[in-house]
Amino acid sequence: MAERDGPDDDDLEFEFFDEPRTVEAPTRVQPPRGVPGATEEPPPVRPRAPGAGTPVIRLAALIGGAIVIAVALVFGITSCRGGKSQSAYSNYFQSVSAVVHQSDAIGDQLSTLLATPGLSLDELESKLDSLAQQQAQAVTRAADLSPPSTLVAEQGSLVDTMQLRENGLTGMKLEASRIQPATEASVAGDALAAAGTRLTASDVVYADLFKARSEAVLKEKGITGVVVPASTFVSNPSDISSETLTQLIARINQTGTTGGGGKHGNGIEAVKILPSGQALDPNTDNQITVGKDMKIEVLVKNSGDFQETQVQVSLTIQQTPVIKKTQTIASINSGDTKTVTFGPFVDLQFAAPVTLKVAVKPVPGESNKSNNSYEYPVIFSLP
Repeated sequence: MAERDGPDDDDLEFEFFDEPRTVEAPTRVQPPRGVPGATEEPPPVRPRAPGAGTPVIRLAALIGGAIVIAVALVFGITSCRGGKSQSAYSNYFQSVSAVVHQSDAIGDQLSTLLATPGLSLDELESKLDSLAQQQAQAVTRAADLSPPSTLVAEQGSLVDTMQLRENGLTGMKLEASRIQPATEASVAGDALAAAGTRLTASDVVYADLFKARSEAVLKEKGITGVVVPASTFVSNPSDISSETLTQLIARINQTGTTGGGGKHGNGIEAVKILPSGQALDPNTDNQITVGKDMKIEVLVKNSGDFQETQVQVSLTIQQTPVIKKTQTIASINSGDTKTVTFGPFVDLQFAAPVTLKVAVKPVPGESNKSNNSYEYPVIFSLP
């Protein structure tokens, strides 16, 4: 068979079905910027695949920032409210403190009045009336206070406290106005004491229904640094007891300062070293070990028939330099014993004999003064 000079049939068929060669597009050269007439085309932008990370991150950051701001606002508002709440409680109890301070001072004046030497019935009535009027002002001040909403009930107890004190003083003034020179002392004393029970009751109402409950509210609300003031109108309840007030009236009604048919007098019953309780003996050398808490206790007894007031008790340690201390017993009923405690002591002379002297000043009309003072030989030593 003769060979053909032209192309092979197979080759023709192959090339007929073969894809044309890919011709690479020429690279477009961007004309320089700023050249007149040059057309500047924007660079091609690759389409962003769905769910790409950058927008999600930005969205999360925005949400997180919003949450942080919201939390900060909440804490800021809460802090602001807490500060206002703290201030409201603090201002209220400062106002309460001013009221109870005024009222407690009236109670101190009452104690001084009942222990006034030479007091007359007219003076007793007049001064009780004056104290009642002063206490009425405290009632008004208390009623004008505006408590936080959580202390409305306690505010009512504060007003009740002040009102009880006014009522007690008014009642005592009324009973004093009924006393005549011929009135039996026990009858008058019982009537005065009955009126005075409102005064001691006021201290209980304040402590239990105002102070304790207010402190419970502060604790519940988490309020710190605010103090509920204490209040005591009658520092010594025995001052307005039936026995004391009976002896007060007997003292007022007695004829003259000498008592007219009775005797007056106080005496030293005992002298003790505290805290050991060692009793001193005037007839022997007393060895006293001086600790940091050492005090000296003097027991004074009213051995007369009448109540005595403003009884002065002194203690002197005769050394170099001399140590002298003085205290006053406001009142002491007939037959009663009261204790006076002296201390602390500094600059004591050790390991050498010294004299410790105690004395109770004689009262008007006192005839027996042999037991008004004693001297004790003592030697102080360190533990």
